[in-house]
Formats: sequence, structure tokens, C-alpha cells
Amino acid sequence: MNDECYVYIVLPGQTEFVTAGRFVLATDRHDIPIGRFVYGRSYLTRPDAVAIDPVDLRLTAENFETRQLHGVFGALRDAGPDYWGRLVIERHTGQAMLGELDYLLYAPDNRTGALSFGLNREPPAPRRRIATTLDLADLQRMADAIIADDELPMDPASRQARMLLLAGTSMGGARPKAVVQDNDDLWVAKFNRPDDRWNHARVEHTMLVLARECGLNAAESRVEAVGDRDVLLVKRFDRERTGAGYRRARFLSALTLLRADDTHHDRDKWSYALLAEELRRISSRPEQDSQELFRRMCFNALISNTDDHPRNHAVIALDTDWGLSPAYDLTPSMPVSIERRDLALICGDMGRYAHRDNLLSQHTRFLIHRADAETVIGTMEQTVRNRWYAIARSQGVTEKDCERISRAFVYPGFRL
Repeated sequence: MNDECYVYIVLPGQTEFVTAGRFVLATDRHDIPIGRFVYGRSYLTRPDAVAIDPVDLRLTAENFETRQLHGVFGALRDAGPDYWGRLVIERHTGQAMLGELDYLLYAPDNRTGALSFGLNREPPAPRRRIATTLDLADLQRMADAIIADDELPMDPASRQARMLLLAGTSMGGARPKAVVQDNDDLWVAKFNRPDDRWNHARVEHTMLVLARECGLNAAESRVEAVGDRDVLLVKRFDRERTGAGYRRARFLSALTLLRADDTHHDRDKWSYALLAEELRRISSRPEQDSQELFRRMCFNALISNTDDHPRNHAVIALDTDWGLSPAYDLTPSMPVSIERRDLALICGDMGRYAHRDNLLSQHTRFLIHRADAETVIGTMEQTVRNRWYAIARSQGVTEKDCERISRAFVYPGFRL
């Protein structure tokens, strides 16, 4: 297993990688992983150099250390694969449970954000092959084989699909996905699983449409039919097409902003109010972003999105300014209780309780007046209650699936 690598970055306004620094992963005398990062001297002298993380990896010559996230700095871990990506890498290499740094190195340069990793001081030549929507059927078949833990087919078309699927492994999340290009734009293709209880592609697309109708800044999406299956395409908001290639936005998850781990030991740090305070430190538009975060918290409560964990919130910087990213990964869930539902993040004085009074209890930390906060919740509650079904049906969600998800919206306990 590798224990050190170089970190590359695409700078604002550019489309090619430059070397930013070196990352070393070791263990201390108690065998606890410890990560060390230092910016390169030549990088620090560049007039256009930017910090990878303006809070925890500031643009200085000091040596940075961390013991969180198995020794991997949050900003670097955000550029690495999550559950699905790790599974694809393990099936591709035939090895289970690779080292943390190996997962970063195996994932290709088409990852989330503006970072990449390698073993040489100079960045490698970019790999330009990207899947297109014409490859979706092959990608779906390969994803199904990985989910079923079947032996992967080795015919030329399947080998090509496996390599294209590997190119999307650095996108976060647990659901099968790939990166595809269509009309010069890049999209994250999210596939349905054979064991899904409903059509996740069409339901998640519906939630993004509903979020925009509620006034949220949500990622652009559409659904592609591939044979008898549907695939959700979500437009990447960390890329901007130019004549010379793609500009890349730097990306930090809320988990990194909160300086938290993704285990239950750090759940006390998973908080919307704490995230709003971090936004005020990093955002170029703190009031606007704090109030947008408040609306997203309310929306998640109203659709019973209990998967609103810190990796599903982020800030991005296409140029020098940081700001809240568009909303993504908005999915309803089906908790049994009709009296109480909890979000993944703390949302008020009563903890994670998805209740109107709890959402209002810390409104000042979101830079929003009480009357305005009440108006936001009241208006959004009516929109979700009155519009979710019509939007779902207009986006191709079946009557049967609408029945399955119907209990997610404005559940009775929201105002108990």
C-alpha cells in the first residue's frame, strides 16, 4: 500500500492540473493513522495559488497534521470515493479493503471538485475518455453485476463499461453511479437498483423539481429511459465548460467544514446551526447562504429526508469566492412513526426532531428574522403538501410509487 502522494489542483480560470503539495499518511506510536500535508514551495510562490481548504489547509508553508477521518484531511477525502466508488475499485482490483491513500490514487481525475492525486511530482496527462449517454445501458448492466456480486463479464464491451464505471468512482454516495457527457455538459448518472422499493431515479428527480418550486437552489436534473430502466442524470455543478476544457470548482463537504468524522462518535457536531456558523466564516455571501441552508433544513423535514447527512451538503468555489453549492441528494424516506421523525443533522433546541417549532428555535443563527422564518416554513409546507403529487405524476412517477412515498410529505408530527 502507498503511504504518500502528490496532490494536484486545477486553479481558478484554468483547465489543467498543477502540483499543489505532498500528502503523507503514517501512524503514530499508538498505531493511530496520522496524515501530514505541506504545500510545495513553487506552488506557494504562484500569484494565482489558492488554499485547498481556507480553514484547515491555509495557504502557508507550515506542515499540517490530522488524525481525523483515518488520517485523511477532509478536503482530500471529499475528492475520494465513497461506498459505491470503493466497491467498484475493489471489484476492479480484486482486492478488498485497500488503504485510504490507495482509494484516492485509484479514483480517476474526473472526481468531485478540483483535486487529483498521483505518485509523480508532475501531474500525469489527463485521461479524456468519458462515458456518454449512449453508454448508459452497458453501465447499468455492469452496475447490476457489481451489486449482485456476480463474476464480471470480460468481453470487450463489458471491459470498456467497467473502465467507464471506474471513471465515476470518486463521486460520493452509496448508490451506483457514473459520470457521463451529454451536449458538452457533464452529468452524474445515478442508476436504480434491482432491489429498490420504488423508482428512485424518478422520485429523486421529482424532489429536485419540488425543491426548486419551493424556492431552493437545487441541482439541474433529468431522467433518461434506458430499455425498461430509468437513470437519473444530475448536472455537475462543480464543472464549467470552456473552449479549452472544463473549469473545476473546489469542493468542501459539510463534514469537512464541521471538522467532524462520519461515525456516530461525532454526531454531536452534525448540526445545521453549526454549519450556518461555518458558512459565515467561509462564504462570500453569508446571509444569503445561511438563509438558503435554513430553507433546505425545512424542506428536508417536510419530505422526511432523513439522509441529509453532512456529505450531502457542500460549498464550492469556481473562482476565489466560496459559496453554498446547489442542493443535491434529496430523497424521501419512509420512517414508521407518524408522530416523530429525526433528520441526520441537529436542527434546533430539540435536537434532530423534524418539527416546526424545533426548526424555528434557532432561527437567529441562520440570520433570519422569526417572522420571515415562520413565513418560509408556512409557505413551503403548503407547497409540499399541495404540489408533490402533481409534480411526481408529471415527472413519470407511477401511481403505485406515489402511494409508497405518500407518507413522507408533511407528516402529522410536523406540527404536533
